[in-house]
Amino acid sequence: MRIFTPTPTTTRMVQVKDARDQSMRTLPRPERAPADVRNPGVALDLDWVQSVRVNRSAVERRVATLPRRRTVKKDWQVAWLLRAVTCLDLTTLSGDDTPGRVRRLCAKARQPVRLDVLEGLGAADLGIRVAAVCVYHAMVEPALDALAGSGIPVAAVSTGFPAGLSPFPQRVQEIRASVAAGAREIDVVITRSHVLTGRWDALYDEVRAFREACGAAHIKTILATGELGTLRNVARASVVCMMAGADFIKTSTGKEGVNATLPVGLVMTRAIRAYHERTGHTVGLKPAGGIRSAKDALDWLLMMKDELGDGWLRPRLFRIGASTLLTDIERQLEYHLTGRYSAVHRQPMT
Repeated sequence: MRIFTPTPTTTRMVQVKDARDQSMRTLPRPERAPADVRNPGVALDLDWVQSVRVNRSAVERRVATLPRRRTVKKDWQVAWLLRAVTCLDLTTLSGDDTPGRVRRLCAKARQPVRLDVLEGLGAADLGIRVAAVCVYHAMVEPALDALAGSGIPVAAVSTGFPAGLSPFPQRVQEIRASVAAGAREIDVVITRSHVLTGRWDALYDEVRAFREACGAAHIKTILATGELGTLRNVARASVVCMMAGADFIKTSTGKEGVNATLPVGLVMTRAIRAYHERTGHTVGLKPAGGIRSAKDALDWLLMMKDELGDGWLRPRLFRIGASTLLTDIERQLEYHLTGRYSAVHRQPMT
């Protein structure tokens, strides 16, 4: 059952063990990620890109097994949910964003779970905080002020987010402006038409230019997978963005009709694994959009552990872009502590 074949020169096929066929095997996955070294990218290899294949039925069967193969309960579930909190890119990307709303979101980022709940769970001394706060460029300054001294980075969406159709020089300048303003991570959107028309060289050059404009800031390339048509396009776009030096590949802007789904996530994790095996470079994954429940977060974490190993269960290589997700995680944590679900207003966001 072949889900994703990265290149014909690979000696082992990427396969999935199916409960009905014990003869199938899964490729060994990296159990730990290497040291914190950024992906420098590699030269564009069109033969590699063109060779990529995705078996949709195998992807769907594999994803269907995820909730059944692994479950976490009680104290283990608490630990996994706290890990999910530390991997959150807490996000506000609305047209009515204000500096006040951003400051309140940053306060939540500093203390994402109520202290009394953490104390009851014995986790008050773990330093639980989110991975980053993600905002528009106009809100970078108030976010930086509100997060001063916390060590939480500000991520800015850029390059004509969410459509990515503004003039190219303007998109590059937008990146530079956000970096100059103090953003340490930049979430860029790719030109979808490059993928849909198979212009892989144009996509590579675009992301490479974005990476250079980011400088020391980490770059997350948003594929907008709901607009790419096929899983094969998702896999190919993932490979090209990684070749161009992406630090993360990200599923969606959150503004598409279909955003982060597990089938898309599986294809992207397999692309990350193939890239790591071939080049030795590590790339992170950021699902974003539509992840609203604690169960959704657990499914993504479990998939990352199964497919890429424990090294990819850290903020350095895994993020979840969300806003409302944190509320449900808090409710689940309080339920574990008290046996009762609290009202949503007890875990206010902004």
